[in-house]
Formats: sequence, C-alpha cells, structure tokens
Amino acid sequence: MSLIGKRTVRVGAAVAGVAVASALAGCGLSQAVTEKANGHVKTVDYLTGMEGKANRDAQLPGWVPDQAKPVSEVIRTTGSERILRYSSAGTKLPGTCLPGTAPKTAPTLTADWWPHGQETKTDKICDAVWHVSTDGTTVYAYKPETIDQRGAN
Repeated sequence: MSLIGKRTVRVGAAVAGVAVASALAGCGLSQAVTEKANGHVKTVDYLTGMEGKANRDAQLPGWVPDQAKPVSEVIRTTGSERILRYSSAGTKLPGTCLPGTAPKTAPTLTADWWPHGQETKTDKICDAVWHVSTDGTTVYAYKPETIDQRGAN
C-alpha cells in the first residue's frame, strides 16, 4: 500500500473513532454494560431526571422528579432488579409514593454510591415496587428482582 493509501486509512479510522465516541457520549448520558457473576448489568448516569426519562433503553421511573440531578442507576438487564440514586435538588417525592416497609430481600446489584444495607432504611414505596429512602438531599431506591435468575446466566 502506498504512503498516501496508508495515510488515508489512518485518517479514516481516526474520524470513525471520533464519530463513535461522540455518538456513545450522548447528551450527558454515560452508559456501560458489564457481565457479572449474578447476570448482565447496565449502569447509567444522567444529568437530570428529565434526561433519564427520555432514554427509551434505560428509562427512569416516572416518579423520579425531572429536576433530580445527577441521577445514577444500575439495572439488571436479564431481570427487573434496579438500584437508583439521585440528588433531590429541592424536589419532593410525588404523592403517589406512600409510606412502606423495607424489602424482604437485599439487592444483588452493587455500586460505589450504594451504601451497604441502604435498602433496610426504606420508608416509602413508589409505583408499588420501588423501595425508597432519603438521606439528607440524596434519594436512594431499590426495585427487587421479580424474575427467577437461576437460569439467566
């Protein structure tokens, strides 16, 4: 291959790499999909609740305020389990979130931002399935698994 041909290939590859990186970066959306011993896991971070609700692939629950920021979530892609954290930014939980008790099961999902045992501090239930607690201006939520994961791996 000539020097010009090699140069064209390198420039083309660099342009393609930049295009892919730009497309993956999205409007403040950060995503990663990993496989762990307990199933497939997707992590997402949004600048606001509104941005997270607009993402059809990993949509935030409707009870998360549009003004919440930043929002982080870990999602089991082979089931229904999710953990979520956001700053309330002066917002309140909607009236549809009712007093409730802690879930019977602990999450199998983990994140650096999810304190060990956080699910035991639940005092609200949102959308009948989300166990929610607040710590100052930080809101934590856990949606337990409802799909048998024994055959999912």
